[in-house]
Amino acid sequence: MRDYTLFIPEYWAAAAACLIIAIEIARPSLPRPTLAYLTAIAAVIYGGFSLFYIPNDPESFMGLIQVDDFTTFFRVLGAGTVAITAMLSATHMRHRASVLGEYYGLLLVALIGLTFMAAARELLTAYIALEILSFSFYILVGYARRDVFSAEASLKYILLGGFASAVLLYGVSLVYGVSGTTFYDGIAAGLADQGGDMDLAMIAGLMLIIAGVGFKVSAAPFHMWAPDAYQGAPLPITAFLSTASKAAGFALILRLFSASFVEEGESWRWAVAGVAVLTMIVGNLVAIQQTDLKRLVAYSSIGQVGYMLVVIAAIGYGGPEIGEQASSALLLHMVGYVISTLALFTALTAYYDRTGRDSSIRGIRGMAESQPYLALIVTASLFSFAGLPFFAGFATKLFMFQASAEPELLWVIGVAIVASFISLYYYLMVIREMYLFDPEGGLQRFRVQPIMWAMATLLFVGILFVGIYPGPVFELADAAVEPLFQVGADAGS
Repeated sequence: MRDYTLFIPEYWAAAAACLIIAIEIARPSLPRPTLAYLTAIAAVIYGGFSLFYIPNDPESFMGLIQVDDFTTFFRVLGAGTVAITAMLSATHMRHRASVLGEYYGLLLVALIGLTFMAAARELLTAYIALEILSFSFYILVGYARRDVFSAEASLKYILLGGFASAVLLYGVSLVYGVSGTTFYDGIAAGLADQGGDMDLAMIAGLMLIIAGVGFKVSAAPFHMWAPDAYQGAPLPITAFLSTASKAAGFALILRLFSASFVEEGESWRWAVAGVAVLTMIVGNLVAIQQTDLKRLVAYSSIGQVGYMLVVIAAIGYGGPEIGEQASSALLLHMVGYVISTLALFTALTAYYDRTGRDSSIRGIRGMAESQPYLALIVTASLFSFAGLPFFAGFATKLFMFQASAEPELLWVIGVAIVASFISLYYYLMVIREMYLFDPEGGLQRFRVQPIMWAMATLLFVGILFVGIYPGPVFELADAAVEPLFQVGADAGS
């Protein structure tokens, strides 16, 4: 069935991206923050359009794209992320690039790629969506062309990303060669006809797909691009990369595994569990050695990916019986992680834009004296990452590990708990710089711009809300994953 009205939000995002570029060409003297505000408004409208699809039953476009509550969840999450990233860029990018229309247009293009990764029901469609998102990131990471680190980071990201894409495509070709289809439901039907046994070619293809998608979410040992990309990218893009890439990657993984491979978990669950453990260990141990704050956040986010992969492994061990509950917990954690990350980078962007300091950990020395409110936001975000009570990360990790507590995975959850304690050490190192030292260079107390103060406050409230009262968000997540584990044919086909 070809119902093109399913893509009205994407039509709007594409049109808004072109319009923003055209506005800059037609009105080059327009105040530069105006484009940021227009992009944020466009993203909010995109999210508003998405809400109209909530009452409807799941609908499929030729079996390639499915619009359901899961798709809507990531549409809204992505729209909020793009809106905040655009607002962070309003002042940060003003003097860092001569042309900004394409910058804001690419944010909206990346939003389209994120949505289609969540909605795809066929491997090549998912691959194209992933490449739309990836190419947007390649350009955005290197957009500060006057910064040599930005150009270098973009080049490394492109080269490694191209290799990861080739690995992913080779995996898709192997899966197609065995099953004769690239549709998720067709792959599952083919495996069922074989009695649920996966031959070596299918296992090899699945492992290559895991490696390719693992690169996109920066899971170890496919994480080597992340520290350089995070360090070289402009601060708002570091925030966007840290949130959108992981949201899109895990949306694709959940849709693919729940539709195609959930019944054959014994063939792949060991690999995902191993990658989860390695990712948690590498991310949290290497983070201790970092002196640059953006690189520290990069390795911290790698550790967070390890926690999320525990859920995917749990689906392999528990099957559809626990899949829905575990996936709901993962989406809840994703919301908490996105809010915490955006809060952290809102505070850091406001501080660095005002002080002009670099992104070293030493650069925030004495923040509690010069701007105590921003120091509070940073502290709350880091405590949320560590999983301390009353902050989002505590509630979301608790739900996630509880839902993943299969007997075979208890040792993995034990590693995750130890890794969380290790992470608290390097988070306290950052907090120590803010609270136990005086500001360098005679920096005096300053006021935060009202718009940055409002965004930081909103995100801070979000951290506390999810940490203290996660029920409403968990209910939304639960409704979002319900279509993933429906038995039978593709709903709405």
